[in-house]
Amino acid sequence: MRLAYQYRLRPTKEQIATFESWLELCRRQYNYRLAERFNWYEQNRCDVDRCSIISCGIAPLKDRPDYYSQKRDLTNTKALFPEYKDIPSHTLQDVIARVEKTFDRWLKGDSNGKRSGRPRFKGKGRYRTLAFPDPIKPEHIQGKFIQLPKIGKVKMILHRPIPDGFKIKTAAITHKADGWYISLSLEDVTVASTKTDVIPTLNNTVGVDMGLKSFLVTSNNQEVEIPQHYRKAEKRLKRLQRQLSGKKKGSNRRKKAIKRVAKSHLKVANQRKDFHYKTARWLLNQSQVVAHENLNIKGLAKSMLAKSVTDAGWGQFLQILNIKAASAGCLVVGVNPNGTSLECSDCGATVSKTLADRWHTCQCGASYDRDHNAARNIKHRAAGHPVLLKAREMSNPLGGVT
Repeated sequence: MRLAYQYRLRPTKEQIATFESWLELCRRQYNYRLAERFNWYEQNRCDVDRCSIISCGIAPLKDRPDYYSQKRDLTNTKALFPEYKDIPSHTLQDVIARVEKTFDRWLKGDSNGKRSGRPRFKGKGRYRTLAFPDPIKPEHIQGKFIQLPKIGKVKMILHRPIPDGFKIKTAAITHKADGWYISLSLEDVTVASTKTDVIPTLNNTVGVDMGLKSFLVTSNNQEVEIPQHYRKAEKRLKRLQRQLSGKKKGSNRRKKAIKRVAKSHLKVANQRKDFHYKTARWLLNQSQVVAHENLNIKGLAKSMLAKSVTDAGWGQFLQILNIKAASAGCLVVGVNPNGTSLECSDCGATVSKTLADRWHTCQCGASYDRDHNAARNIKHRAAGHPVLLKAREMSNPLGGVT
């Protein structure tokens, strides 16, 4: 099992200068290696794929730069630019790996075949992470200090201890708006797999209907209010953006104004993430299985509700929920969202509603809040008990399904 713990760093001025110098050199190396791949792509791309009988007009293909060829070329880079010798070799190799990944995602796609957009060159200040792929030994962490290659001891705020039995596989230093952080990737070799054998049933499953009126409503009629962190911070952000627009480009005052805006956005993101973690833990403490709708979140983020959907952060919440469920031995199930608000959770009949209708009333006598009714339907679908089948079983308790 893999976990990631993030700690705040308190580096000295000399260490900060070293980090900033390394980030700038890695940024230049990233752009250079990406340009090599773009040049190969443009020179070898041709619409003609056949030669004539008389002569061949297709130029010979150039060698494609890949991870290994570019990694071997790092020796030439160090010979031409001696400052690259100060950076750990594996940190430079990680730059090549990032170029390889982003370029392949553009041409080939990921494991699901989904392709990303054309990679962009990193502008100044856009490269923020230094990776240390080598495993860090336990003796490298001594009290409040962590030993990093070619850096030495860096002070770290160890706000929570590293769990026993976990090995530190990799480390990454990230520069954020409010300071420097280190992320430690931990692996527990005693846990072979995070898969769970839990089977969804009506007794161990809770349905969750996510919305904008409330962040979520469970099938037990428990409601979590939506915090709207971005909406509450809009007034301050508007003022800071207005101050930034009045500053002269390239001036120190503009740099300070940019940092104030970045800190405000970072605070909103941290508040949202903290809320998502606490809500996920609260749900997993209630039930072994959490069922939710498979919403098209990217599509909703492009609609007229874009600001509210983005502020709610459903995608990040579901990602955190899956991670926490895997580590806790629980299960998260996504169901088809079609008709969950229209179907009656008692009899299965379809009750037409508009978006303004917030109460569900059926001819069978069922009367629920719209979101509560949808959460009940989500629970039934995840447990494999359709409402119609359930109603038929209730009407014929002594025999089979009629």
